[in-house]
Amino acid sequence: MARFKIRNLGDDPMRRLRVEAAGHGHSMEEEARTILRTALNEHGPPDNLSRAIRARFAPPGGVELEIPPCDPMRDPPGSTVSEAP
Repeated sequence: MARFKIRNLGDDPMRRLRVEAAGHGHSMEEEARTILRTALNEHGPPDNLSRAIRARFAPPGGVELEIPPCDPMRDPPGSTVSEAP
């Protein structure tokens, strides 16, 4: 199995990783693996656009879009056509 080191990450990301790991009952190394796996799976190319969209919006319960009311069509500027009475 491959190994690598991440250097110069800074104190804040390390502190946040430590807190997240403790909250999940993991070691920092296991938490970093989980974060990497999740990030790489979420941002990989979707095998199906419909499934990718559904997966994105399904957890919060979907999205309700309001359909705006339609306005009556107007004649284009400079048109000599007028509406019948």
